[in-house]
Amino acid sequence: MKITAKLSATALGLALGIVGASAGYAAEFEFKLHHFLSAKAPVHTQMLEPWAKQVEENSGGRVKIEIFPSMTLGGRPPELIGQARDGVVDLVWTLNGYTPGLFPRTEVFELPSVAANDPAAANIAMAEMFESDLKDDYKGVEVMFLHVHAGNAIHMRDSEVRKPEDLAGKKMRIPSRTGGWVIEALGAAPAAMPVPELPPALQKGTVDGAFIPWEIIPPLKIQEQTQYQIEGFEEYRFGNSTFQVSMNQGRWDGLPEDIQKAFRDASGGDWPKQVGEIWRASDDFGINMAVEAGNTHITLSEEETAAFETALEPVVDRWIEDVKSKGVDGAALVEKARGLIAEHATR
Repeated sequence: MKITAKLSATALGLALGIVGASAGYAAEFEFKLHHFLSAKAPVHTQMLEPWAKQVEENSGGRVKIEIFPSMTLGGRPPELIGQARDGVVDLVWTLNGYTPGLFPRTEVFELPSVAANDPAAANIAMAEMFESDLKDDYKGVEVMFLHVHAGNAIHMRDSEVRKPEDLAGKKMRIPSRTGGWVIEALGAAPAAMPVPELPPALQKGTVDGAFIPWEIIPPLKIQEQTQYQIEGFEEYRFGNSTFQVSMNQGRWDGLPEDIQKAFRDASGGDWPKQVGEIWRASDDFGINMAVEAGNTHITLSEEETAAFETALEPVVDRWIEDVKSKGVDGAALVEKARGLIAEHATR
């Protein structure tokens, strides 16, 4: 009986030890991913969470990625790329335009008339151009993947816009320097601010409107601060924004090849196309929410859209001339980006 009792106690101890070990289990490689939107935003629920889960599965459970939304690890959105480069966090999802001029080559995908409101095609084009044309923009980080959204549309507090002249003198929010050039070309005044700061700015009248996609409407409740949502003929948009998911270079270089492969496999293949489809669907959801809330969705006629296209042609020329001083052949990048987007067109 004493032997039996002793064995039972040993078995119980082993069982408790196993449970304790499981409860306190830590993955071999743990990462923090920081971003600026809420945990309810599509970028969090539909893109970052599935991507992180895929990396974890690819690693056989050796990787764990914890996502921190809404700048919960501190700082403001423009500081995210610095946090990744300095190793304050392991991974970030951020908007390139928050640090103007830091990613000059990638800006080609922000220009009006380049991305053409086909985010899947643009994402594929960026992936194909990365090693040969874009990589020099990303010193200090290892890029997991790049992407765009569906494109910047016009959101107005209380005035319709049907021609460029309707924006004359209006103060408009834009997140990037190329977007600022778009606004200036249309006779408006650009107001740079991270997108989480937009709702109070609209509410207070600090800005008259914004150039942002439809997908941001639900998480920031933009439909409550605006009355009009405007886009061009056949969903023409007025420029775009580029984004990145990147890792601190030192952290990446210290990973074994099989763990790097887990990240690469999750970020490659059909993933750029899937990301484009996610953002396209989120955009459609956003405009439907605004319309259901009573907002007016204006689609410009072909003739009205042509007037905007003409007004924005100088933006492309301005960018080509600007990046020339950095040793970048902007004209060649525009031609290559347009060609690849047309080749991979999904719309």
